[in-house]
Amino acid sequence: MVERVKNTWHKYYKPVSRFCLFFIAITVVTYLLPKTSKFGFEYTKGTPWKHQLLIAPFDFAIYKTQTELNREKDSLLTFFRPYFLKDSMVGETMCQELINSVNRKSEQYLTKYPQLNKKYKRDSTYYECLTTCLQDQLELVYKQGIILLPEEYIANSERFELMLIEGSFVEPYQLAELNLQAQAYQKILRSILSRFNNVKEPKVQMISEIISDIELNKYIKPNILLDENRNNLEKESLQEKISLTSGRVLAGQRIIDQGEIVDDNAAKILNSFKREFESKLNVTSNYYQIISGQAIIILFLFVIIYLFMFYFRHDMFEQISSIIFILLITTLLISLSSISTLFPAFPIFVVPFTILPIIIRTFFDSRLAFFMYVITVLISAFFALNSFQFVLIQIPAGLVAVYSLFRMVRRSHIVRAALLIFLSYSILYTALFLWNEGDITKIELVNYAYFAANAILVLLVYPLIYIFERLFGFLSDVTLVELSDTNHPILRKLAESAPGTFQHSIQVGNLAQEVAYKINANPALVRAGAMYHDIGKMASPLFFTENQAAGINLHNGLDFEDSAQIVINHIENGVKMARKNKVPQQVIDFITTHQGTTKTWYFYNSYVNANPDANIDEGLFTYPGPTPFTKETAILMMADSIEAASRSLKTYNDEAIDKLVEKIIDTQIKENQFINAPITFREITEAKTVFKTKLKNIYHARIEYPDIKKKKTNND
Repeated sequence: MVERVKNTWHKYYKPVSRFCLFFIAITVVTYLLPKTSKFGFEYTKGTPWKHQLLIAPFDFAIYKTQTELNREKDSLLTFFRPYFLKDSMVGETMCQELINSVNRKSEQYLTKYPQLNKKYKRDSTYYECLTTCLQDQLELVYKQGIILLPEEYIANSERFELMLIEGSFVEPYQLAELNLQAQAYQKILRSILSRFNNVKEPKVQMISEIISDIELNKYIKPNILLDENRNNLEKESLQEKISLTSGRVLAGQRIIDQGEIVDDNAAKILNSFKREFESKLNVTSNYYQIISGQAIIILFLFVIIYLFMFYFRHDMFEQISSIIFILLITTLLISLSSISTLFPAFPIFVVPFTILPIIIRTFFDSRLAFFMYVITVLISAFFALNSFQFVLIQIPAGLVAVYSLFRMVRRSHIVRAALLIFLSYSILYTALFLWNEGDITKIELVNYAYFAANAILVLLVYPLIYIFERLFGFLSDVTLVELSDTNHPILRKLAESAPGTFQHSIQVGNLAQEVAYKINANPALVRAGAMYHDIGKMASPLFFTENQAAGINLHNGLDFEDSAQIVINHIENGVKMARKNKVPQQVIDFITTHQGTTKTWYFYNSYVNANPDANIDEGLFTYPGPTPFTKETAILMMADSIEAASRSLKTYNDEAIDKLVEKIIDTQIKENQFINAPITFREITEAKTVFKTKLKNIYHARIEYPDIKKKKTNND
């Protein structure tokens, strides 16, 4: 019973998982779409109206454009008088501090200026009269008010007016009726000097010095400050009084006819009609019908994705992790698009849609990348104000992204792609604007800032690729290049313990990579596979010919069966080493498949010759497999066998090399080694040509350099 349940689970696990994943994605995307009816007319300002005569089906207001509203707001704010708050406690505090300071330092001042001890009027001395006058003038300027004027108001200070809040009263004031800090100091100084102007002693200069010693400026602080909260409230109140509409269209009234140009006024009316149309239909009676329509569209698009994967990327279709990745990144970008409808400060052109084709292209192929990009853009167009323009700009930008980052092996490639994407957006937007408006001076420069922000966000591709590699077990060209570096710890160890195998791996990588370029396989993957395919030989390097010294062969004295097993075991040993060092599974596949299910022919033939009548257990001489199941693993099998066999050629001429390549690959075909690999006979033929050319270049005949002949002497 348990076994039956287990078998049933294995049978239906993937179909059920795929259904659940697609159902979740469809539900999330449908939920994110705007819950309003879609306006059925596409139009662009400055172009002819392409639809039939449009008659208003209901009354609606004509809403002002944002430019008009901003202009009215600016006009109101031009005559707005800001609110300042007067704090009476500042003056009382500063005057008291001045009195305390003067009383505390009176002996010091009288010692320095003895003339101040003289009588001035009645029983008062000059010093007492001076301090009293100083206190009175300070109280006077505080009573008038000392204002701190913000920088934005200084330019128009001559005609500046304000509303002064004092207690529960609010009164209009001109700036001339108040004192700035510098003005207050000069005003007090002038008043005191004029008071003692006719006095011979003390002199005016001395009075100025005394006031300087008292440090009058320390006691002059603003007691009238800008009231930010009141200002904001008053501005909001003014803006609320601005009418959002500038007229009304009645039901049955003609809006626009076919062929008429959508000018500024027509565009304003159409935008208002669209706004009212979508809001009027956003009611409960139509809500479920709207949801149904959206769900059908999204279901249709995701069914197309499902069928595309099934028919054209069946290998990915069978991998649940790949489906999760594709649906996740698609849903995330659509979610970012939906944010633009909630937050106007986050426009849809900032969303880095081109990240999607770049990442999918990195892990899969260009066709899938562009297909998923188009689907994502079509769905995201529901969030754009002008769906047609949005799609027209996004589709070419996606193509540029795919073409500009075909192979991402350096960070500079991402920067180049981001720059090209920015240029694509900018050029397409500028061209459309010129087509629609015909006036470059009206172009909105802020959109270029959005495109620049979009390009900067594209640079997130590099860390995102690393994250997705770790989450889903994918493999990018960047990682493959890092793995192929001969300074990698495993490869350094291979070079030290099995130098012949190391050199063999490099040569195999060179051959396989050239074939990969020729037949449109992944050259970075096949090179990495070549570098690691024989690492298992490090367990017993001297049992392999390329590592043996001349005349020394450890197989001498061993049974043929034992020798065969030692050689075969380098597959299992290689897999163990690779997993221990966390080599990706895609590279481990090259270790398990590079010999397929072939035999160790040297030991097998030797055993047959030595035991012609014996029953042979072929399993002792056969590699465990599996056979190659990708184009890259098939290339490596051919390159490995050809490179190894080429070392045993007695003569290196064109005919010998041609026969060697043909014989080895034809034998592998006869043994059904490529039956599971998606490689065609045409591609195999092209691979043969590449192998022959490369081997001939490696083993080409060199010119024999002549020796210098000695000159004959007379004695000869």
